[in-house]
Amino acid sequence: MRLVFLGTGTSVGVPMIGCGCAVCTSADPRNRRRRTSAYLQGGGVSLVVDTAPDFRDQVLTFGVPRVDAVLFTHSHADHIFGFDDIRRFNLMQGGLIPAYASAETVADLKRVFNYVITEPPSAGRYRPRTEFRVIAGPWRMGGLEIEPLDVVHGHTRTLGFLFREGNRTLGYVPDCSEMPPATLERLRGADVMVLDALREKPHPTHLTVADSVALLERIGARKSYMVHMNHEVDHAGLEASLPDRIRAAYDGLTLEWREGFPEPLARSPKSVSAPPTSFAPDP
Repeated sequence: MRLVFLGTGTSVGVPMIGCGCAVCTSADPRNRRRRTSAYLQGGGVSLVVDTAPDFRDQVLTFGVPRVDAVLFTHSHADHIFGFDDIRRFNLMQGGLIPAYASAETVADLKRVFNYVITEPPSAGRYRPRTEFRVIAGPWRMGGLEIEPLDVVHGHTRTLGFLFREGNRTLGYVPDCSEMPPATLERLRGADVMVLDALREKPHPTHLTVADSVALLERIGARKSYMVHMNHEVDHAGLEASLPDRIRAAYDGLTLEWREGFPEPLARSPKSVSAPPTSFAPDP
């Protein structure tokens, strides 16, 4: 498996419009945070988790070559508003790209992107070609197993995901204020865990850095990475304060699982290579 952090910031991104704070004006590129989303390759499948408003920029910056499906955690604007740009992948790949989400999120997607349904692609009309699919439980795509997990994000029902390819596992929960015990148990001992860590001060819909550290230590992944950080969080300062197995992610960071190398390999490539095989989703 290979995971690319396309974005690691909160809903307004970092730098924040109109702000001259030390983080927003920082020269450290790790403090430049697009809205949170991720690109996962595994089992011959290439997935995007959430299409942030920065999706086009993320794809161009990190060289995303293919999208076989989109998974949505929930329907807040910072997680869905880049969805229209999958139409380029439709054209390049010559086929439909399914979008998976909870029933509530599918309903919101159909409302926000109603033209996808009411004005299907035809001559002179350039629209995403997709099929909205309600997640009813775990499913498999190619050689990748995907398990949806309920989490609490303020008053919003939100999904996290547990991905598995053979004995490789990845937990991904980008927006969270509380994690149900059953979800925590499913994530316990993963190779890699990705979790929300908005800021130091309490927030009604997100974990604080301290909350995130405490929860990540209970999950006990080999490596853990914080995302969805705002402009109050300086990357270097946060990293210096974290336990060894917990790191702060940054845009472009790539984690790669290799045969005979059980720990994920962290690096920052300029682009993402295509997977060794392609995956055609069910019609």
